[in-house]
Amino acid sequence: MTKKIAFQGEPGAFSHAASNNVFPGEQAIGCVTFEETINAVQSGKADFAVVPVENSLYGRITDIHHLLPESGLHIIGETYLRVEMTLLGVPGATLADIKAVQSLSVALGQCRKFIAENGYRTINAVDTAGSAREVAEKGDKSVAAIASRFAGEIYGLDVLASNIEDAAHNTTRFLVLSPTSQEAPANIGKVKTTFVFRVRNVPAALYKAMGGFATNGVNMTKLESYMVGGAFTATQFYADIEGHPSDPGVVHAFEELGFFTDHFKILGVYPATENK
Repeated sequence: MTKKIAFQGEPGAFSHAASNNVFPGEQAIGCVTFEETINAVQSGKADFAVVPVENSLYGRITDIHHLLPESGLHIIGETYLRVEMTLLGVPGATLADIKAVQSLSVALGQCRKFIAENGYRTINAVDTAGSAREVAEKGDKSVAAIASRFAGEIYGLDVLASNIEDAAHNTTRFLVLSPTSQEAPANIGKVKTTFVFRVRNVPAALYKAMGGFATNGVNMTKLESYMVGGAFTATQFYADIEGHPSDPGVVHAFEELGFFTDHFKILGVYPATENK
């Protein structure tokens, strides 16, 4: 049976490309917002969701950190997508024809050098994939879209230039979400555990809570804080560690964490993926 995979954006978006990498050949469902993407899985309209959580240039994707802990969904995997910007023109267009480029403002900013060198006029749009669709619909040879190669394939556009982004290391990490827990078994290779917690209101609580990971040899690869409930004093922490909850070191680290927290929740235990 064909699986339904929710992602945020239009067909051809980078999130669509990431979902296609994880679930090739399955049915992708585009959603307008992250809330709709998560709700698609919660309501049963989709079997899984693939959502971005952080980018190597811009840091965390804030909405996901707020939505994921209360969503009831489970992280069952991760994937990395190299963000490669492509100049896409209507069939038959050449570089000499292009006078303007259209894309999301962030994407235009990531290709600033290429745009300046060619003297293109820029057109701000809602997203990259939508820009590719609109360029294809208008059929104007003087206007090109900056989007993924994947978007070009979907909308029948020609690739006029590849890898036009300024930063070669632009990569986005995505999480695979499921309505049911699919905890990776121990001893299968590298495993990540993602969890959230809130420290108790006692002196040096965070310092002491983190001490258990250091003394037990557990590598914490991410620790980020964000406010909850609109209160400056209510801070929740989002963390990734290398290891399985059943590993002795992780067991002891979580025990120590428990002494200094009043809220703790594991969001997923899943195979770690190499960022290539």
